[in-house]
Amino acid sequence: MRTNFLFLFPDSHRGDWMPYNAEVCLEMGMDAPLPLRLPNLETLMERGTTFTRAITSSPLCAPARASLASGLRYPRSGVFSNKYDLSPQRRTFYSVLKENGYIVCGVGKFDLHKKTRWWGLDGWIPELEQLGFTVAIDNAGKQDAVSTGKESPQDPYMKYLYDQGLAEVHLTDMAGRAKEKRHNTEPTSLPEESYCDNWIGQNGVRMLRSFPKDHPWFMIVNFTGPHAPWDVTERMRAAWEKVDFPPPHRSDPAMRETNNSVRQNYAAMLENIDRNVGLLLDEVESRGELANTVVIYVSDHGDMLGDNRRFNKSIPDRGSIHIPLVICGPGVSQGALSDALVELQDLAGTIVDYAGAKMPEAADSRSLRPLLEGDKHAHREVQVSALNETHDGRGSWKTIIDRHYKLVIHSVHDAQLYNIVQDPWEDYDIAGQHPDIVARMQAQLESELGEKHR
Repeated sequence: MRTNFLFLFPDSHRGDWMPYNAEVCLEMGMDAPLPLRLPNLETLMERGTTFTRAITSSPLCAPARASLASGLRYPRSGVFSNKYDLSPQRRTFYSVLKENGYIVCGVGKFDLHKKTRWWGLDGWIPELEQLGFTVAIDNAGKQDAVSTGKESPQDPYMKYLYDQGLAEVHLTDMAGRAKEKRHNTEPTSLPEESYCDNWIGQNGVRMLRSFPKDHPWFMIVNFTGPHAPWDVTERMRAAWEKVDFPPPHRSDPAMRETNNSVRQNYAAMLENIDRNVGLLLDEVESRGELANTVVIYVSDHGDMLGDNRRFNKSIPDRGSIHIPLVICGPGVSQGALSDALVELQDLAGTIVDYAGAKMPEAADSRSLRPLLEGDKHAHREVQVSALNETHDGRGSWKTIIDRHYKLVIHSVHDAQLYNIVQDPWEDYDIAGQHPDIVARMQAQLESELGEKHR
């Protein structure tokens, strides 16, 4: 029986907002585990392996998802920012699976054609077939849906809302969460079934039910949460309104109440995603396929959530680039924690490996299968993440991380070096004290990205 794949892909779930034990939290510089409610994710962690040091290839939606699809580090995928589409001529692990007999499906926010602001009213455009999908319901992200759908829908979620007479409710709500009001945490008036992640989850359940049981399948579920803005339903808001969270690291004391409210909504979105994960897992189990299905939970990037008085992503700080990663399935070590230096695009090679296929084009993707099945060998000596085109004019950057140090090379100011063992929050730049380490790691970064002779 061939392996199936259920790929659970929230947007902006930062890597330290996980139900880790106290020891892991301490290593991350946290006083105690966060008050999260993620029972289905905890079950996946018990059934599989959790990678505590995974990072994104690039902390921005389109570049990260392009690296994942292609198995290439940034910028080799050709998607340098959200202003680019992944070329339909680019071979992806989706197309490799399809070539090897898989039904390749997806629901939610793909962000593989971010520049092309048209998703099809049924969530299908021809480029998705070229990228390797058999069937899909691809919807716009939170901001893209409302910015393109003010007059008429350009994606299936906004079409659904227009058809239900709810478009104006959603447009008005999102306008109240515009940039100048970005910390608005009031609940939306949308009913539960019309909230985007619940709509995506139900699309996923229905799609699973349509698969023939004698055919291998891959399905990716791209949730829109917990990406900003901090919109939640009334039920979700009520469940968290009395919960106190630790304040952001080096945050603005004047924003204590606002920061806690934002974190309540962020936790509520995660809990709601977890609930939908449970519904999807129940459907796989009811099909009798849980034993031969690899389940992957990962995010494209994180969010600063007020750390260092910053929100959003796109920067090399840990809140932005550190991501959660849990994998369970046949042969995978159960209840295991791994501190391997994993990068997001490694999942392309991992999936192709479990499918019994090959993808030589995924030159930067290293299969995690040996680690998942108990091999204790070193996966990578270093991790790399980068972004050339940022939103805030702060210039481009690239970072390299090993077991002890993190070096950040900026285009607009001096290099920064952190001892991440002694300083997990990256507060103290020690580049001036260790020019030898800076030089060594910079040379290694150039080698990893093939930049020596550029």
